[in-house]
Amino acid sequence: MTDITEVWVYLSASPLMFLTLTLAAFQAGTWAYNRSGHKPFLNPVLTAVIVVVGLLMLSGTDYETYFEGAQFVHFLLGPATVALAIPLYRQFDRVRRSALALITSLLCGSLTAIGTATGLGWLLGASRETLLSLAPKSVTAPVAMGITEQLGGLPSLTAVLVILTGILGAVFGPPLLTLIGVKDWRARGLALGTASHGIGTARALQVNELAGAFSGLAMGLNALATAILLPVLWRLFF
Repeated sequence: MTDITEVWVYLSASPLMFLTLTLAAFQAGTWAYNRSGHKPFLNPVLTAVIVVVGLLMLSGTDYETYFEGAQFVHFLLGPATVALAIPLYRQFDRVRRSALALITSLLCGSLTAIGTATGLGWLLGASRETLLSLAPKSVTAPVAMGITEQLGGLPSLTAVLVILTGILGAVFGPPLLTLIGVKDWRARGLALGTASHGIGTARALQVNELAGAFSGLAMGLNALATAILLPVLWRLFF
């Protein structure tokens, strides 16, 4: 046991340790997901989060130390988000023909995400700061944290809620859409992108390129819509 501890101390001193751990955990999650026949409960992101958090807790490693090594993955979020424009460009004609339905659905989805989160929090007696942190939970993390900070909420809480929302959307979204009879890939992608941002979009891209294109567009437009609507709605009703 002492030898294992000494090895861990030695490896944890290298920034590449936590980058390797992150990539290995995600690769293991992807392997398990493919081997299971794409079972939603074995979503690679969910598996990777459980593995990484579990190892950090067992080793007593704080988040700052972990992030120092794994921040390269965080840096790649920017290029990965920009790359979502590729399937969108390929499906541009279909997106253009669905513009009116897309905008209408997006606004309804954005308002529903804000309303259900804050409404449930209010019914359960959440504080003002918590309600503000809940409201942008369906928006991609950098935008959601920025909105929360500007309105006086808790950006760190928002970040956790955003990640949790994305994972739950990626896990339960596709089977729920199938259960209620939504078969159109455009509608499925739009729902996943609006409700569960980047993680939901990654799931949509795994299944169908058309769904991925609409999901990526919905993720971006929902961030814009929430950034505009939420401050106005907050001042009107709270």
